[in-house]
This record gives sequence, C-alpha cells and structure tokens, in this order.
Amino acid sequence: MPSAPVVATVVVLVVLVLAAVLVLGARRAAGGRAPAQDGREEALHGREEAVRRREEALGDRERAVASREGAVEQRSSDLRQAEAALAVREAAVGALAARTEAGAVRLAEDQERVAAARRLADETVEGARRAADGVLAGARREAGEVLTGARREADDVLAAARREAGDLLADVRRQVAGTREQARQDAEAVVAAAQAEALRTVEATAGLNVEEAREELRRRLVADAERDAEAQVRRLEAAARRSAQARATRAVTTAVQRLAGPSSSAVSVVSVRLPAPELKGRVIGKEGRNIRAFEALTGVDVLVDEVPGTVVLSGFDAERREVARVAMESLLLDGRISPPRIESAYADALAGADDRTEAAGHAAAARAGVADLHPELVRTLGRLRLRTSYGQDVLEHLVECALLAAALAAEVGADVALARRGAFLHDVGKALTAELPGTHAEVGAALARRCGESAAVVNAIAAHHDEVRPETVEAVLVQVADAISAARPGARHDELDQFVERMGRLESLVAEHGGVRRALAMSAGREVRVVVEPEEVRDEDLPRLADAIARHIEQDLSYPGEIRVTVVRELRASATAG
Repeated sequence: MPSAPVVATVVVLVVLVLAAVLVLGARRAAGGRAPAQDGREEALHGREEAVRRREEALGDRERAVASREGAVEQRSSDLRQAEAALAVREAAVGALAARTEAGAVRLAEDQERVAAARRLADETVEGARRAADGVLAGARREAGEVLTGARREADDVLAAARREAGDLLADVRRQVAGTREQARQDAEAVVAAAQAEALRTVEATAGLNVEEAREELRRRLVADAERDAEAQVRRLEAAARRSAQARATRAVTTAVQRLAGPSSSAVSVVSVRLPAPELKGRVIGKEGRNIRAFEALTGVDVLVDEVPGTVVLSGFDAERREVARVAMESLLLDGRISPPRIESAYADALAGADDRTEAAGHAAAARAGVADLHPELVRTLGRLRLRTSYGQDVLEHLVECALLAAALAAEVGADVALARRGAFLHDVGKALTAELPGTHAEVGAALARRCGESAAVVNAIAAHHDEVRPETVEAVLVQVADAISAARPGARHDELDQFVERMGRLESLVAEHGGVRRALAMSAGREVRVVVEPEEVRDEDLPRLADAIARHIEQDLSYPGEIRVTVVRELRASATAG
C-alpha cells in the first residue's frame, strides 16, 4: 500500500498539471490582447519553469522514497528468516530438556541402587571386623601368657649366670691386684738400685755431687737464656729502628707535601690599593703636606710612585705598619684627606687595635681547625700577628705547626685533635715575654693552665724546646712540627731581626735626649725624625739638639752610609666656641 507522502506528492502533481492547462487556455484566449500582456506572459512562463523544476525535485524524492521502502522490505524479510531460525532452536532446546529430564530420572534410580549396595557392603565389613577383633583378642591373651612365662624363666637363668660371673670376676681381680703389687715393688727396687748406681757413676766421673750439678745446670741455662734474649732484643731493636725510620720519613714527607707555605714574604712594606687614580693627588696633598703629616704621625714612609695604583707603606715596625695601613684605608675609603682628617683616622686606627687583635686570633684558630679556646688565649694569639721570629710571622707559624702536627698525628695514629691544639698554642707565650719573667715556653704553659687547657696540652707547650720532658707522643709531634716549620726554605731570615734590633737601638738612643717626645726611624734607618715637647725645647734650640743627636749616633752606633736627623717642634693651640 502506498505511503501518505507518495499520495500527497501525486495530488500536488495533479494540481500543478491542471494549473498549467488553465494557463495555456488563458493564453490562447488572450492572444489578441494588447502588447501590455506580454510582460505578464513572460512572468507566467518563468513560474512554469519553476514549477517544472519543483516537479523534477519531487520525482527525485519519490525515487529516494521507493529505494528506502525496498530496504525496509529487505529488512522485514531478514527478520522473518531470523524468527524462523529462532523457532527451530527453541524446538531443539525443548527436545534437549526432555532428554535431560529422562537422564535425571535414570541417574536418581542408579544413585539409589548404589546407596543400597554401599549399605550392604558396610554391614558386611562391620561384621567381619567384629569377628576379626574377637579372634585377635584371644590370640593376644594366649601370646601374653606364653611371653610372661618365658620371661620368668629367662630372668631366673640370667640371675644365676650373673651370680656365677660375679664370683669369678672377684677372684680374678684379687689375683691380678696381688700380682700387680708384687710387680710394682720389684720394679721400684730395680729402679732404685739403677738410679743409685748411675748417680755413683756420674759423681765419680764429673767430680760433682747432685746439688752442685743442679746449680751448674741452672747457671748454664740462665746464661744461655740471657744470650738468646739479648740477641732477640737487638734484632727487634734493629727492625724497629728500620721500621721507625721508614715510617717517620713517610709521615714527615706526607705532612710536608700537604702543606704549601710561602717561601718569601714582604717583611717591611705593606701595599694599599688606590680605589681611583684621582686619589693619588689627595694622598700627596698640596706641596706634599698630607704625606708629611701622615709620616710624622705613623712613623712609616709613604711611597706613591713605586707601584701604579698602589700606595706603599714602608717601616720596620709591624705595629706601626698595621696602624698606618688601617688609617690609609680609612682615608681612601672616605676620600677626604687632610692633616686634621689624617689625625682622626690615625686615632681611630689606634683605638681599633684590640678589635683587630681579637679578630686575628679567631681567624687563626679557624684556619688551624682549633675550637673552644678561652677568650684570653684568643686575644693573646691575636697579639702575635705583629710578632716575628727571625723574620717569620709567629701567628702564621702557629697555624702552620697546627696543620703539620695534625697531619703527622694522622700518619702515626696519635690523637689528631690534641696534637693540633698543642702545636697551635706552643708559642703563645711569646706575646707575654716582655711582661712576665721566664722563657716563652714556661709563660705559655702557665697561661694555658690558667685558661683551663688539659695537662697534655700544657706539657706539649712547656716541652717544645725540651725544657721539660715530653710526656705524650703528641708533645713530641709538636716539637717535630715546630722544627719543620722553622726549617723550611724561606721561612726565617736572620737579617730581619738584626735590622729590627738596629732600628730599635737607634730610636732608644735618640729618646735618651731631654725634651724628646717621640723618635721615629724611617727610610730603613737612613733618617730619624725626632718630635720634641714644645714646652721644653724652644725653636732656637732645635739646631743644637739635632747636632747633639747626630754626634751621639756617630759615637755609639755603627751604621752604613749616613743618617739624617730631623727635629720637629709643633705647637698647637685650640679653643672651643659656644
């Protein structure tokens, strides 16, 4: 049966055909009308074309609908075939279910027959078991009675045999004991006779009795043992000496290789870098007044043109050089350089000496790896930064010794911390020898004891120059480290100490004159600047004082070249307004 869309399409087509017929009749009837009707006819013709195209589109749609209906019919046919196949399968399932029910009935009947057979077998087995138990019980009773009788007979026989064997064994033992005793007595008599005969023969041959022979044998054994022991001791000592020499060489070599110390150092100059080139003129000042003021206050020579971009401060006194360096760095950092500003910077540098001392002590302890030091020890160690021994900086020497002693202790298996601490503190007394009597080892040991250091550390300090006996291996290692540090190339210079001593004698000689407030040896001893008290020395007395000082130097001091004496008298007056 055609579907509703198809019917609607056919109706539309019929309506369109009738409309076309009517339009054509109208055109024929209006063929004699005026040309004004031509435009309408053309419009009507366009509509007809549009209707025709729509009809073609409707035809395409009808063909598509027909194709879809064919597909639906095909699907319906497939569905009918699937339903038929399902019906066949359902019939097969029914037949299988019927066969399964019949099999289940037969299985139930077979299970009942098996159960009956099992019950019958169980009853038969139970009866047989009861009969067998009865027969077995009777057999066991009879066997027990027979076994009991046999055991009683065996026990009686065994007891009788044991009694007879015991009697026989007792007789044999009595006979053996008698024979053994007789044999022992006979053997003892024979041995005693043989020993007496042998003793008489030995005494007659050696000419010694028993006690004398024993004493001689003991003496010879002791002498042989002593010779063997002495030979063994000598061998052990030789081996130990060879081994100790090799180990000591290896330990010292390893410690020296691990430490890289400077082979030379600037012992009389210090350099300060110029932050900017224009500061060079400010350091010099107008007509050199800043340099003169700085040299007069600090007692060091200022060299500006020696090294580009650097101010070199030269002086034999380490403390003066440090104060001058701190003051110069402060002036260069501030940028304002004038005589009053120089005096202020110099005063600040002097005031900060204690802080620099403590900071130097802490820094040295950190480099040496020594912790938990008493504050007094830290301050005393910091004072050694300006102390030299034969040109070697004492504080640097202590750090070097601490590292060497630690390396040596690690090589020989000693206490590394104790060796490090003893070596770091062994020369601490050099900072106090000018204030306290005694050697620096004694003074340092007393200071360490007062600050709570252990007895081993105190002994290492006191014994590092063999003034007391070393009590520990670590104290000996401190001596070794001290010797290595002092003996390495470039560590010490005898000339520096001689130079410093000569400069000190020159200043002391000048200070003996009346009215002298301060004497400064400068330019490696080629010039002496003498600052006098203005209240005690007048201006007209300055030439006479300079000449007297020069004559005194000529008479009491030997020196190469010439020494220029400059006497400075400065009188200042200040007042406060407000």
